[in-house]
Amino acid sequence: MKHSDGRIFTTHTGSLPRPERLVELLAATVRGGPVDTAELDRLAAASTLDVIRKQAAAGVDIINSGEQSRTSFSTYVTERMSGFGGSWTRRGHRDQNEFPNIARHRAIQLMRDVPQCTGPLEYQRPDLAERELAGLIDGVSQSGAAHQDLFMSAASPGIIALTMGNAHYASHEEYVMALAEEMRKEYELIAAKGVVLQLDCPDLAMERHVAYQDDPIEVFQEVVALHIRAINHAIRNIPREQVRLHVCWGNTEGPHHYDVPLEDILPLVYAANVGALVMEMANPRHAHEYKVYRRIPLPEGMLLVAGVIDTKTNYVEHPEVVADRLRLAVDAVGGDPRRVMAGTDCGFDTSAGSNRVDKDIVWLKLAAMRQGADLASQSYSW
Repeated sequence: MKHSDGRIFTTHTGSLPRPERLVELLAATVRGGPVDTAELDRLAAASTLDVIRKQAAAGVDIINSGEQSRTSFSTYVTERMSGFGGSWTRRGHRDQNEFPNIARHRAIQLMRDVPQCTGPLEYQRPDLAERELAGLIDGVSQSGAAHQDLFMSAASPGIIALTMGNAHYASHEEYVMALAEEMRKEYELIAAKGVVLQLDCPDLAMERHVAYQDDPIEVFQEVVALHIRAINHAIRNIPREQVRLHVCWGNTEGPHHYDVPLEDILPLVYAANVGALVMEMANPRHAHEYKVYRRIPLPEGMLLVAGVIDTKTNYVEHPEVVADRLRLAVDAVGGDPRRVMAGTDCGFDTSAGSNRVDKDIVWLKLAAMRQGADLASQSYSW
């Protein structure tokens, strides 16, 4: 993956707003109703091209497909992998359990009522991943979008395991390692196209206040360590410089007062064989955690994609605020701006229709990120 060079590069964490009709069709696939697949494919392709153009117009350097063809950032794998069936209800977030009125967005229930693992897993539809990759690569070529690099997000073994319950494997470890071996095929497909692989890993933070909300912190840390081992198994054939890892506390509005502190998980996350971490650093619960990187330094050779845009509010960050956040991040990793990129805290539409930010405001926020990165870049001698 490219490092910032001459200026601080900008990117985001994957999902971007989908048009309403595409959301309706994706929701219909989740419900199992009749769907015009030709219309779905046509809309997904057109929307992918549209978000590629809009990323370039907003000044985003490292761009992707916006996950336009996916029902969500994690459950999409059930369309590509056999072994899932039936229905399973996820536990709610601990803060939302205490304040249920905040869980009002329409995609929440789609994310909680999901299939579970009912048989041996097998990744059977690499053609769907190949089609998504072709949509990105061909879309960039067709649009002429200026960019520095391309990335494609993929769900981590751990978040798949904790999103879709296990009714087949003898243990959670056996389940997550089986997922790692099967998802390896998707990860390697992405890497083989020369595209940066982003692993989406809310299991490494968010699941502390979901699946493990009643357990001691030591139990959760053991799970994080297991999930990192699963990741390393799955990406063993991919150069670490071609992989970045996104850690998330959940892209939900709410108090987030049960979020696990970064210092409790960061040393474990550093064990991942990846070239960059994509981290929340803009929202009010985690904006202070740039200080943690001073106490627990980023490993040599690893980049930090610092969240400077909050994906849960319609406020458009002032470019000076973005620049200040980037300067703090650069200072926290030792003062070298080449080790930092500007990013967003999470995706803008992680499950189709879940966007909390107005679809047009998203592009204002990404443009503000570019302007702020340019301001911060002026602070350094390149």
